[in-house]
Amino acid sequence: MQKTGLLHRSLAEWTRLVESLHPKNIEMGLDRIRVVKERLGLRFDCPVVTVGGTNGKGSTCAMLQAIWKEAGYRTGLYTSPHIHRFNERMKIDGKMVDDETLVACFEEIEAARGDIALTFFEFTTLVALKLFSDAKLDVIVLEVGLGGRLDAVNLIDADVSVVTNVAIDHVEYLGHTREEIGFEKAGIYRGGRIAFYGDIDPPDSLIHHARAIGAELKVLGKDYSFSMNADRWDYIGRSTVSGLVHPSLYGDNQIHNAATVLAVVEALQARLPVGRDALERGLARTELPGRFQILQNEPSIILDVAHNPHAAAVLAKNLKEMGAFGTTYAVFGAMADKDIDGVIELMKDCVDRWYLTDLPLPRAASAEALKQKLIAAGVTRGKTNQCISVYHHAADALASAKNNARKNDRIVAFGSFWVVTGVTEESDPPPHTNRH
Repeated sequence: MQKTGLLHRSLAEWTRLVESLHPKNIEMGLDRIRVVKERLGLRFDCPVVTVGGTNGKGSTCAMLQAIWKEAGYRTGLYTSPHIHRFNERMKIDGKMVDDETLVACFEEIEAARGDIALTFFEFTTLVALKLFSDAKLDVIVLEVGLGGRLDAVNLIDADVSVVTNVAIDHVEYLGHTREEIGFEKAGIYRGGRIAFYGDIDPPDSLIHHARAIGAELKVLGKDYSFSMNADRWDYIGRSTVSGLVHPSLYGDNQIHNAATVLAVVEALQARLPVGRDALERGLARTELPGRFQILQNEPSIILDVAHNPHAAAVLAKNLKEMGAFGTTYAVFGAMADKDIDGVIELMKDCVDRWYLTDLPLPRAASAEALKQKLIAAGVTRGKTNQCISVYHHAADALASAKNNARKNDRIVAFGSFWVVTGVTEESDPPPHTNRH
């Protein structure tokens, strides 16, 4: 069924249109999207890996895709949100899919949905699934958008499911405790299939759910692990792989992620054999913007999308391990519904001067509101208020920090994905604003 005037739109026009189809940005549930999936007849003959968790999802997905690509497999990768272009969300063999191909998928989803109202994320997840279904891939990696149990990605019964970790975030949708959130994230596990938890402290609710449905749960530190050896590391699972190169992504937390990545690769080894050379090339060639991404030196500029306390703790640790610097400048912006106080508490001892920015969407905390939270946290105690500045745009905040920074200083732009978008945008931001 075609709708008059909806075909032959550009990709930007389609994304704007899809944002308007449903009154809510997020509506949890799978009933509506499942109907459209069945109408499209979407099926996958290749292995599918679904990755959820509070933090580390993007890194885990990127490493999996890179390793299988280096092993010669045709890979599909679906992640969110994007930083600059919608096309970043859907990659085949590590390359963004072109506008024309995506537009054709948008048209097919629109024709199939009839009068069913889909959210932006539901619609675009179907675009990705249709794209991958048509592409005849060897393996597909899907990143959960929010939670797990009721997320659109959970429409697919994955062969292997990963929950990287569980921390407090998105409490309005997932619950206020790790146990509540753990249950939601464990919803991506499937009975009779392998499920991973990529940290050492799984919530009881996650363990109990995996046991109740008959999933084969494997936990970091119990069923597989790693050890550090100077500038190399060892993976210890069913087999041991010694003397591995460090992932190209910075930080000890990436070794945690990489250990789970290798456990997933090991679990699918019978269907997707991977040699050591491909493992190491994949780890060394993984690229992922906004995860302790060092843009330049003298002064150092670091981009990180740490927007909750769990991620902020990792960022603070990575900053401390960088060594001695003069002054640390922070460009910071955040959504109002995040635990901003928790983030500030973890970051305040790492930062000397704060450059706070508004963000271009209604649910963002204003720069002035962030300033008051910093003052309440004692950031200005013993200093002058000049250590905090406010800006309407992230690019202006970064420009001011760069003007003041010396060669031996560093600037860290962190918080919402919108901060990274704002400080790296070369032109006007795209008209669509959905980052779910």
